[in-house]
Amino acid sequence: MTPISADQVAEATTALDAVQVLRGGRLVYWLEGRPDGHDALVRWTPDDGARDVLPPEVSVASYVHEYGGGAYYATDTDVWFCNAADQRIYRTTNHGPVPATPSTAVRYADMRPSTGGLWAVREHREDDRVINDLAWIPTSTGATRTVASGWDFYSFPRPSPDGRWLAWTCWNNPNMPWDGTTLYLAEILDNSGTLAEPVPIAGGPDESVFQPEWSPDNVLHFISDHSGWWNLYRWTGDHTEPVLQRDAELGVAQWEFGYSTYAFLDDAIAVLVQYGGTQTIELLRGGKTTTLDLPYTSIKPYLSGSGTTIAAIASSPQQAPRVVLIDAATGHHRPLTRTPATNPQPASLPEPFTFPTRDGGTAHGVYHHPRSVEGRPPLIVKAHPGPTANTPLRLDWHTRYFTSRGYAVAEIDYRGSTGYGRAYRQALHGRWGVLDAHDCADAAVHLAATGRTDPDRTVIWGASAGGYTALRALAITDTFTAAIAHCPVIDPATWRDAAPKFQAHHADALIGPWPDTATIYQQRSLLHHPGHITRPVLILHGQDDPITPPDQSRALADVLGSRARLLTFPGEGHVLRSPNSIKQALAVEEDFLTNPPT
Repeated sequence: MTPISADQVAEATTALDAVQVLRGGRLVYWLEGRPDGHDALVRWTPDDGARDVLPPEVSVASYVHEYGGGAYYATDTDVWFCNAADQRIYRTTNHGPVPATPSTAVRYADMRPSTGGLWAVREHREDDRVINDLAWIPTSTGATRTVASGWDFYSFPRPSPDGRWLAWTCWNNPNMPWDGTTLYLAEILDNSGTLAEPVPIAGGPDESVFQPEWSPDNVLHFISDHSGWWNLYRWTGDHTEPVLQRDAELGVAQWEFGYSTYAFLDDAIAVLVQYGGTQTIELLRGGKTTTLDLPYTSIKPYLSGSGTTIAAIASSPQQAPRVVLIDAATGHHRPLTRTPATNPQPASLPEPFTFPTRDGGTAHGVYHHPRSVEGRPPLIVKAHPGPTANTPLRLDWHTRYFTSRGYAVAEIDYRGSTGYGRAYRQALHGRWGVLDAHDCADAAVHLAATGRTDPDRTVIWGASAGGYTALRALAITDTFTAAIAHCPVIDPATWRDAAPKFQAHHADALIGPWPDTATIYQQRSLLHHPGHITRPVLILHGQDDPITPPDQSRALADVLGSRARLLTFPGEGHVLRSPNSIKQALAVEEDFLTNPPT
């Protein structure tokens, strides 16, 4: 069978995010990230199909926390959105976008309308400090004012349907939102956004609360990992009680704003249920649950509901992500977006596997079989980014490109990954750059020992934090013959200083508090011990990356000398988006695997 071409991979780069359904399924919005870097707001109706809402020069994106998310919110009559160019909030009208906030150097995200205005997360600078707070934006004047401040970060401002209450979450460094957040509730005193004294009702530094949301009858629901798993709860007015409990994850790591893993329907709650990399949708109705019979194994955390209709972005190993409408009464599902013209089938379905680790633990991965290979195939081990993320069980064009060329690919949910409960997620604390690297190496050893791969032709690949894992695995194990790293973290100490505020203290949990553990940071640095890397390295980095500075990659390539190849991409950020960059990266990766430097 003909291998997948780089053109096919580049043509499949449209990203779908932030779906929202209204009017019982007769009005749907979503964001499409186009190959040219444009983030288009799309509206679908049964009569008109899918059409762009805004002029082609208007791109919708928030840059709060740099990762953004929560860049628009639609009602039956209006759409509020963040303009990528100036970060102001605009409202759509028949005459085009109208600004709703002043022209100042302020970023917004996660907005929700209420009587007389909008609630939103706001980010601005005061001297050299980045300030995050909650803001009230009157629709009449746009003169924003702070309604909650003092915490390092805020998210999920959610007014109740009757307009009486506002709920939100917040957290302080060094916690990330999947480590510990606090859920607050405050009475809304008037239509000018004045709040009574807020009261904490759930969460704390050792409990992650996610997605507070109000039911249509004004009952506050939220997800908490108090039990060791992200499960669904509600606030009765004086205590918390469970709504749906599983030894599974009903929430996700909050890397972006606007995530939603449950949605209210007329007579049920639709809930995204995840264990490992596989996800399903369950309906909770009258205290009983049923699982929808759907051909999808991966669903993005943007579940939306209206009437009896669920909107989702769903995919599987055979199917690229698509926007779908699901009838909760019948289970019938209807795609609203087109898939690429070529939708390659795998040689066989990806195989989730569990393997023993060198310290007596257990870790997880997904094995992708190669096409048309005699004997044991070469192996590419992939370390996912994050490191608090996981491997979704869906079509990955980069993986399929290499399996169609005879490579086996193993994507590893090393300890620290999401999808397996809080204890597994926090197992990486203090051991980043060691435990994750060892788990990836142990996965490769396991696959070779079971006869599925060639131990002498095993490469590790990673992006962002996964790039750090890949390079550390090359430095501290002898399992891999080479490493490929996209936009990697190189030196955690200097990355800690250069990272955006959201991640500036991430390494405090993953390695240790700074500067008390400065010696450990130096031990884990790839720059301080380049001699430990004796195998070839390929580094690819966007020149405009705001998350991991490309100067670190240049520094490592300089000290590694002939052992390293470095390719930088002008105009690209933390993820390559343009078709030309994607095709160039694939060509360089394939050449590196075939002809590594010596």
